[in-house]
Amino acid sequence: MKCPHCDHENIPGADVCEECHQPLDHLSDPEPASVIEQRLLSDPVRTLQPKKPITVTPDTPVRQAVQMMVRQRLGCVPVVEGDRLVGIFSERDVLLRIGPEMVTQGDRPVRDFMTPDPETLYMDNTIVYALHKMDVGGYRHLPILDKQTKKVAGIISVRDILNYLTANL
Repeated sequence: MKCPHCDHENIPGADVCEECHQPLDHLSDPEPASVIEQRLLSDPVRTLQPKKPITVTPDTPVRQAVQMMVRQRLGCVPVVEGDRLVGIFSERDVLLRIGPEMVTQGDRPVRDFMTPDPETLYMDNTIVYALHKMDVGGYRHLPILDKQTKKVAGIISVRDILNYLTANL
């Protein structure tokens, strides 16, 4: 691998040039193979137009939160206390943590079943970064925070990314 600063030939994969000690790690980044790969690497999450969130509080009864999700056709609701995101309550939480006990557990607060301290993103994070977080964590939804206020500014879903991909193919 040739150093772009001094033309010294380094071993492939070297992080720094042996001769001039300039960083070389950027040279091992793979080149995007297509326009869509380039767009995923460069387009920010705001491109997905994250949906304005409908939130609940930790004290909201589970039954009320589920009814809201069904009525609004939502896969999740952010759980906020004051202005701070404290959790996320999703379809998965309903299915795996409550299941057939909904009849007896419906009056309990969302805090008992939510996923606390969820992963989040900012509007200027790249779509590929969002995909990576979703893949590694097994998430279908991610809250998007306002970088200044740290308040929930939106929600993105796997479906939003699929719609983006099909619109840009």
